[in-house]
Amino acid sequence: MRDEAWGVEVEARPHIRVWHGLRKPANWLQLVRFGIVGAWGFVVNLAVYAFFVHTVGIDYHAAAVIAWLVAVANNFILNRHWTFDAGDGVVHFQAIRFLVVSLVAFGFSLLLLTIFVEAAGMPKVLAQALAVAASTPLNFLGNKLWSFKAAA
Repeated sequence: MRDEAWGVEVEARPHIRVWHGLRKPANWLQLVRFGIVGAWGFVVNLAVYAFFVHTVGIDYHAAAVIAWLVAVANNFILNRHWTFDAGDGVVHFQAIRFLVVSLVAFGFSLLLLTIFVEAAGMPKVLAQALAVAASTPLNFLGNKLWSFKAAA
């Protein structure tokens, strides 16, 4: 791998790649865009959830699943075209990878939530906020390096 900042070849080990990636302003801009998309996805999730619970009157568990699916679809489209500018990639491969990364990040977030609430005794909303924040870098890196990986 070539480090453009220094003009030298560097070994492409994961921690080296992360270190060099942190020095690129474009990566930080992508992270900000990813955060904006995530915040918008959160709003979409809550709106869809509230609609199905209060207007349609379905069970809150089913509403949560529907809301998550709509938010994931929304986030996939926005991240694919705006955050990572990966519209030229094969959409179904990207979608499957995005879903896998989303599920892994959700699992990690759920694990942290459980630890924060059960072991640390944190209030549930604070624990959820911290768990989601802690899983965001994992979600971002998974999508940047795998779901929407730029063509070499």
